Amino acid sequence: MIHAFNEMGLACLDPQWAGGRPRLLSPDQEDFVVATAITRPAKLGQPFTRWSIRKLAAYLRCAAGTAIRIGREALRCLLARREVTFQRTKTWKESTDPERDAKLGRIEEALEKFPDRTFAFDEFGPLGIRPTGGSCWAARSRPGRVAATYHRTHGVTYFHGCYSVGDDTVWGVNRRNKGTVNTLAALKTIRAARPDGAPIYLILDNLSAHKGPKILRWARKNKVQMCFTPTNASWANPIEAHFGPLRQFTLANSEHSNHTVQTRALHRYLAWRNDNARHPDVLAAQRRERARIRSEKGIRWGGRPITTAA
Repeated sequence: MIHAFNEMGLACLDPQWAGGRPRLLSPDQEDFVVATAITRPAKLGQPFTRWSIRKLAAYLRCAAGTAIRIGREALRCLLARREVTFQRTKTWKESTDPERDAKLGRIEEALEKFPDRTFAFDEFGPLGIRPTGGSCWAARSRPGRVAATYHRTHGVTYFHGCYSVGDDTVWGVNRRNKGTVNTLAALKTIRAARPDGAPIYLILDNLSAHKGPKILRWARKNKVQMCFTPTNASWANPIEAHFGPLRQFTLANSEHSNHTVQTRALHRYLAWRNDNARHPDVLAAQRRERARIRSEKGIRWGGRPITTAA
């Protein structure tokens, strides 16, 4: 080093950069690793539904024709570099109703042209009496707890909910079961919300209790236009987005002792919600619920716009 300093001066202290360790995987092999990682294991003859880093590395070492030896940490870094991450899967729905477009168009027309005379109806439940976990503020490492139950003798109820699009208000009642009688009673409260006798538009799904002869006769007699959602497209009903906040603010983190207490809690929340319809927490919960129930890969009603062919 002294001789080098005498010959070169301070330049002898510069690091001698080399090319580093040669790459162990070719670009084609990296592509194979990524393609394998995003392929369901069952399609490759493996007896599980998702890869772990350990299982994926073991499979790559034994892959027919392209055996690749790679450590778990190197594999994790490779996938991260290629923007392949471990994520939760999501379900999506697609309506198979042959009249899907006509029914959606009818609902959209009512929402856009007659919002003050458009209402939505649906049942929410079943609602059982059981402690339900949720979230709350608590001391660090001392989470709040709700007692578990093993014997549930209270049965269930169903919340028959009504939503006024124009007034942005929700109301309803708990019933022991679904049925034509209970549905008709709820629909009459909707008709009473517009006592002027003007025609109203009612959005609801295709449950048999919603379209019986008795209900259809009542609808014709009372100027109620029934707008049924397409099959497997409950997301098209505007009231669905309001069931998310109802679940989050009244059922999560609760220990209702019986149905009477639970019903009172629901009604207290609805009274508060109708007075605070634009509250940021309510709006955020509605957005989350819409995202959860949105269907058809998000290509209609607030999702990715439909691309038209050039």
